[in-house]
Amino acid sequence: MIHLDTSFLIRALVRGTPQDELLRQWLADGTPLAVSSIAWTEFLCGPLQAKEIKLAEQLIGEILSFTTEDAEVAAELFNRAGRRRGSLIDCMVAASALRRDLPLATVNPADFRRLEASGLRVLVG
Repeated sequence: MIHLDTSFLIRALVRGTPQDELLRQWLADGTPLAVSSIAWTEFLCGPLQAKEIKLAEQLIGEILSFTTEDAEVAAELFNRAGRRRGSLIDCMVAASALRRDLPLATVNPADFRRLEASGLRVLVG
């Protein structure tokens, strides 16, 4: 299973992008996909059309809940990574992937590289 970051999901819905091609490859290979409820919230903030939301719902196998355990890990990641302004949501998305031991596909690897020391596997899409 591959955990999708918001940035990857947005770009994957644009026909002809590298993320679109990679997503199509994963779907053809039968690779399960997931997105955290945190990333899904970011995605839904849009701007989006209803057809884009419907397509994303069809492509994503599972929207993963954000748990108390995720909150604790996210806070630890945030504090360990220097409490950088604007990075809390990234830490929350990363915590969701870490708890499930899933690689995280993102278009913004720089946002997550500092979290690799905590075991996060970053897939650049």
